[in-house]
Amino acid sequence: MENYTEFAKRKFPEQALEIEALASRNESFRELCNDFSIADQLVREWESSTAPERDERHAEALELMDGLGKEIHIMLDLARVVPFPPAR
Repeated sequence: MENYTEFAKRKFPEQALEIEALASRNESFRELCNDFSIADQLVREWESSTAPERDERHAEALELMDGLGKEIHIMLDLARVVPFPPAR
């Protein structure tokens, strides 16, 4: 699970415990965190690219990352409203 949530926890350190708790119970959230990490890799790759489409692709990757970050916050907010039972 660490691999899925590591970047999200670094990006949102104030919510690291919530991220870990939700990821332990929700496969969709783990996948979202994984996608968020992949989007960050894309942003960094396009930042250093010399390809002609660099600016456009970099902007797209930033937009994707922003959207995924918002989705993470939404899922965390929903988990607070409907708390999951403790893990056994």
